[in-house]
Amino acid sequence: MPETGQPFANLMGVEILERDKTRVRARLTVREDLCTAGSILHGGAFMAFADALGGLAGALNLAEGARTTTLESKTNFLGSARLGDVVEGETTPLHVGRRSSVWQTRITNADGKLLCLVIQTQMTIAA
Repeated sequence: MPETGQPFANLMGVEILERDKTRVRARLTVREDLCTAGSILHGGAFMAFADALGGLAGALNLAEGARTTTLESKTNFLGSARLGDVVEGETTPLHVGRRSSVWQTRITNADGKLLCLVIQTQMTIAA
């Protein structure tokens, strides 16, 4: 499994499928320790998954030595994922500038149904 470069995302089991400056794709298997009541993926797990992908995408667009951190995140929950399901996240840029970048992450199930939509702003921290 390709590592994310982020210890928490690795702990969650995020598996990177593709990464470049314009798109990051990854998958996550819904495990019991990521669930809430009813054996469904916890909302915080959806958010952490999306945040990891947006942060990685933002980092791929930085100048050497610069860093990034999440400044703002907005999540819409549209469906649920059950224990054992595999969800896929795809992050694409809405804006990439010198001081910040804005990313949209779509999290879908195996059938392509949209479960969660996250838009986040990554702040650039100069070297």
